[in-house]
This record gives sequence, C-alpha cells and structure tokens, in this order.
Amino acid sequence: MKSNRIFVAFLLLAVVASTAFAVGDKEAGATGAAKPLRIAVVMPSATTDLAFSQSMWSALLKIQAEMGGPSKLELKYSENMFNVPDAASALRDYASQGFDIVIGHGSQYGSSIREIAPDFPTTVFAWGTDVNTFGLPNVYAYTAAAEQGGYVNGVLAALLTKTGKIGVTGPVEVGDAKTYIIGFVNGVTATDARITISKTWTGSFSDVALMTAAAKTHIASGAGALTGSSQSVVGSIGAAKEAGNVLWFGTQADQAPLASGLVVASQVYDWTGMIKDIIANQKSGKLGGDAYVLTLANGGLKIAYNPSYTIPAAVKAKAEAAIQAIKSGAIKAMP
Repeated sequence: MKSNRIFVAFLLLAVVASTAFAVGDKEAGATGAAKPLRIAVVMPSATTDLAFSQSMWSALLKIQAEMGGPSKLELKYSENMFNVPDAASALRDYASQGFDIVIGHGSQYGSSIREIAPDFPTTVFAWGTDVNTFGLPNVYAYTAAAEQGGYVNGVLAALLTKTGKIGVTGPVEVGDAKTYIIGFVNGVTATDARITISKTWTGSFSDVALMTAAAKTHIASGAGALTGSSQSVVGSIGAAKEAGNVLWFGTQADQAPLASGLVVASQVYDWTGMIKDIIANQKSGKLGGDAYVLTLANGGLKIAYNPSYTIPAAVKAKAEAAIQAIKSGAIKAMP
C-alpha cells in the first residue's frame, strides 16, 4: 500500500510539472506574439515638411494607431538625410538592429538600397519613388502617378487664375516632381491653351531660398497662380503669401495650413494601402519583388480641397469631372 501511495504521489508531481511547463510555454508564446513589428524609415526632409517626408510618416503613424500602438508596431525614423552617404549608413544601421522593414523614402537612396539589401536577406527593404526592385527578392519599390493630381490642379489653376499667367517652381527634373509638373501643364493647356506657363527648376530638393527666389520671379512677371513640388516649396508658398493674391496648388501633402486663404487644393499621397500590403506580405514570408504605384483610381492619390478657399461650384465640377475621367482612362494626364 505504501509503495502505491508513493507511486500516486510521483504521478501527481509529474502532472503538476507537466501543467506548469505547458503554462510556461503558453506564456512564452504570448510574449513572443507580443513582440512588435519594427519599421524604420530614412527621409530626406523633416517629418513635418507638409510634403514628401510627412506623407510617409503620417501614413506610418496611422497604421501604428490602427494596429494598436507602439506595442504592436515600433517606428523609428531618420530625417533631413539629404546627404546620401549618411542616409546609407542609417539604412544599414537599422537593418543591423533587426528592424523587419527598412524604408528609404527618396529616389536618391536607390543605389544604397541595392547595395545594402543583399547583406540582410531576411529584412524587407522598400524605396521610392521608383519602380525598380533591382531583381532582389527582399526589395519593394514604389512611386506615385503624380501627373494625375497635377492634371487636376492644372484644370483648377487655369480656371481660377486672373492674370493668364502661371508659374511653376520645381526642384530637380526627375521622378514624381517631374511627372507632377508635366501633368499640371497638360491640365492647364487642355483647359485654356492661351495661358502662359513659366517653369523654373532650382536643381535642389532642399534649398528653400532658391525656391523662394524662383517664385518671386514668377510673381514679378505677373503670375496669378503657382505650383511646385518638393519640401522646399515652403519658400514658394511663403512668396505667394507675401504677395497676398497669388494662388497656390500643392502636391504630396495637404499644404492648406501654410496659407489657408491662398492654397486652393493639394494632391495628397496616401501610402497606407501600400505599407499595409508590404506588412501583410512580410508576415506571410514574401519579402519583396513588387512595385507599387499610387493613383487616383486605387485611392493612393487624393485631391484635398481647402475648405478655407471658396471654389466656385462650376470650377469644382470641372475638377471632379477630370478626376473621374482620369480614373476611367478617358483622360491621360501624361500621354
């Protein structure tokens, strides 16, 4: 009898130990599941530039909130990375730290991504604006069909300018900055071919002083409306605000806060859909190979009308008609 009691006691101890082990495993699994996804982004300008960098950072913050906060999605960023070697160092450092997704948010970072990505085959890299993944299995590329919102802004500008002259202040004639302006010019000329359009390329994405000077030159020549691209357009908007009666048409982010009475509308980049797709792919094991393009049709591009500027109903209707025609393919913003 005594030996039976000892056997039962050992059996009970084994069951308790087994249960404790199972509970411990479950708790460890829960801790593992709670480990946040980690995304890092390197940007050429500030997260508050009301342009290219802010468009990406805002999208990441929105997704973080939707996922449940920093405990579910950890975000890190490096801003004002105009110097490409510094940006490359930041990209490599984030990958070395074990971030799951590393984003180089600038077309100037392509060569760096191409060099770094093979060294971290389990890390997802994304970069834009471009569509080249370099044939690498862990690289995504992305861009915006900026000419589409550019065309809509061109329609609005042609209908609203009172001087028959429009000035364009561009940075470098590449990427979405170039295609936006092509679309804008096409929208203006399709609406009123009599309007004179003057363009200035400053050669810099970051030089606010050059952009300000370019805008002032256009205004002095009689431009009643301005547009432009890049984070340095704060200089152009400032010049329009100083003049007091020059309209502005924005792109990349809603720029109405910079001059509420003069900004008519802005094309807004919404990267959330793309980022969510990349996250889903990463979780399923697909680390790259796709290129994304934001369009009006897929919701990646949106036109934000400034509620503080009253657009005549007939003018807004023509802009909305252009949007629908671009979505359907009836209008090619950049033939």
